[in-house]
Amino acid sequence: MSGKTAKDLLLLDFYGNLLTERMRGIMELYLFEDLSLSEIAETCEISRQGVHDTIKRGKAQLEEYENRLGLIEMFDKQKDLARRAIEELDRQDTKEARRLLVELTDEL
Repeated sequence: MSGKTAKDLLLLDFYGNLLTERMRGIMELYLFEDLSLSEIAETCEISRQGVHDTIKRGKAQLEEYENRLGLIEMFDKQKDLARRAIEELDRQDTKEARRLLVELTDEL
């Protein structure tokens, strides 16, 4: 199984509530609590392989939600527009900052 990534954390933050309660719980223990597969297996009273399979399926489901809904992509774009607007304000280019803010609000 591939390691934990920042994207995995974002995916769980954005879409975790769409998973089953059990799958979400295992994913949270793995990603947020940084427990090993063995520790999660002991806590949840399932096999280490069961934990591995659940995490693999959970990651796949979260990726599928992002592919269909694109909330993280939209969030990243909005964050970038806001950052660029702040940079323009720092340079006192209010026209460009305003344009970026209008674009940002159109995204919302």
